[in-house]
Amino acid sequence: MRQLLTPDEGKLVRTTLPGLLKIKTDKEITKVSNENKRVINIDTRRLEGVTSLREIRDQYVDQKKYWKRNILSGVLFGFGLAAFVDETVFHQLLRWHHFYDLSTTDIGLISDGLFHAFSWFATIGGLFLLADIRRRESYSGKRWWGGMLVGAGSFQLYDGIIQHKLMRIHQIRYVDNLIVYDIVWNVLAVMMIIAGAILLKFAKKY
Repeated sequence: MRQLLTPDEGKLVRTTLPGLLKIKTDKEITKVSNENKRVINIDTRRLEGVTSLREIRDQYVDQKKYWKRNILSGVLFGFGLAAFVDETVFHQLLRWHHFYDLSTTDIGLISDGLFHAFSWFATIGGLFLLADIRRRESYSGKRWWGGMLVGAGSFQLYDGIIQHKLMRIHQIRYVDNLIVYDIVWNVLAVMMIIAGAILLKFAKKY
């Protein structure tokens, strides 16, 4: 299946990344084939000043460099957001535990403060990356939200397995039926990671 691409008409161009990279001149446009290859979409109306398909190719390749940065921004934001919610809800409001429960209450409160600072550093770092991505018009919603879910789920799973069970620096709640809390905590973490991975997998098609 072949398609004639006309970037000067301001329409949505459908082509393949391998085909796009091979194009050297506008005369070679008709040689692009979509058969059994990943299809990408390029809105030529957003490419101000573009006069040839080669320029579209160059701008697309430049934009592609920021796809991983979308994921990194989402992961950092998700990691920090999950830590912030954990600190606010379970440490401060419900008072189920401190970050470090193997010492005095004062040490536990200090550890909470350090943990809270870490969550904000990660969150703000993710937002700074997001602002830079948007400034460069390279934002990819599926990649960012996918990264955010993977980051949030990864933090929660790390907390549930490493900190709760291996290091035992605190538990979710100090009750007899702790296993119920552990199961719910870790299942929710895995669900977020799976949902994020699905979004990232789907984003690869575009």
